[in-house]
Amino acid sequence: MVILTSVLATGALTLTACGSRDDSGGDSSDGDTTTLTIGVDAPLSGENSTTGLGIQYGAQIAVDDANKNKTVPGVTFKLKALDDKAQPATGQSNATSITGDKTAVGAVGPLNSGVAQTMQQVFASANMVQISPANTAPELTQGKNWQTDKKRPFKTYFRTATTDELQGSFAAQYAFNKIKKKKAFVVDDKQTYGAGLAKIFNEQFKKLGGQVVQTDHVNTGDKDFGSLVTKIKNSGADILYYGGQYDESALITKQLKDAGVKIPLFGGDGMYASTYIEAAGASSEGDLVTAIGVPADTLPAAKTFIETYKAKGYKGDYGAYGAYAYDATTAIIKAVKAAADANDGKVPTDINALRSTVVDEVQKSDFDGLTGKVSFDEYGDTTNKQLTVYQVEKGAWKAVETGTADLG
Repeated sequence: MVILTSVLATGALTLTACGSRDDSGGDSSDGDTTTLTIGVDAPLSGENSTTGLGIQYGAQIAVDDANKNKTVPGVTFKLKALDDKAQPATGQSNATSITGDKTAVGAVGPLNSGVAQTMQQVFASANMVQISPANTAPELTQGKNWQTDKKRPFKTYFRTATTDELQGSFAAQYAFNKIKKKKAFVVDDKQTYGAGLAKIFNEQFKKLGGQVVQTDHVNTGDKDFGSLVTKIKNSGADILYYGGQYDESALITKQLKDAGVKIPLFGGDGMYASTYIEAAGASSEGDLVTAIGVPADTLPAAKTFIETYKAKGYKGDYGAYGAYAYDATTAIIKAVKAAADANDGKVPTDINALRSTVVDEVQKSDFDGLTGKVSFDEYGDTTNKQLTVYQVEKGAWKAVETGTADLG
């Protein structure tokens, strides 16, 4: 097994020469080698775990591919996956754990924007790159006053997911222009992601000429939505927009339909999981979501990835963020390679210097990933602005519209 034998107090890496065992069971290695760690933070149990596991295993496949292809000669990458249970405090603790690992060069995650807010400063203080495949809250990259004065808070934070500014607007445009909905009831779960997304949909829907007949809020973990259903039923709304995750929205749509209110529930990528359909059953038929990018199974570059995910029997759902986690992980690995290339082919032995270089090289990313071109703008946002609307048809998500939001 290739191991990192020690980390000096100065932060320098000590390398050792020994054999490593590859996936096929053979020994491989003939020279100085080291193991570098890439952290992953996501909800791997409980709430949101279906999509969280998709992030973990998307990253794992990228690490396995890099090791198999010897993307960075002399380096074996390993994954350190930590469960944040969708809790901000746990995410912050996980970030401290990752940055405290002197073999760690970067991190992928988290899923939830609210969790990301507690992690960003930890990674920034350690000058370690963090790339989320799923966060969509605009303030994470553009600052709290992003609508009037965009300022990047942390140079170490990036994402391969586009923002709620685009996602909320895309949903409003589809609802008003394509399916001709005129009266929306808007609900959110009070969380950073859900409230932000609902706010943008609300603003854009009204801007287009639609009417937001009422707004309301729920709490994560709620199970009984009887009073909300009554409000929606009495409002005359022809569509319900929900900002939040699939756990609550699946129950809302079921209780809504059971009460005889046959209007679609429309949400964001936090709902885009097979679990939503499984939990809501037949009540989910006709419901809608927006999700980042285009369907993974339509991307030629993702074909092998999907086959591998299924062949490995990995749990979770790769559809929402798996390929984006793969690309985020690959960006970190390519940055390590760039650091080695600039150092006579050897990875810098000072872990702090390596982390700093990786941050700089990720900013320069420009490669063809599974999800398309992977590159970042001056805020750390992906330059890939594609979005897709999915609708439940016969018990499965089906893509019905792909494009970009018009913010004009």
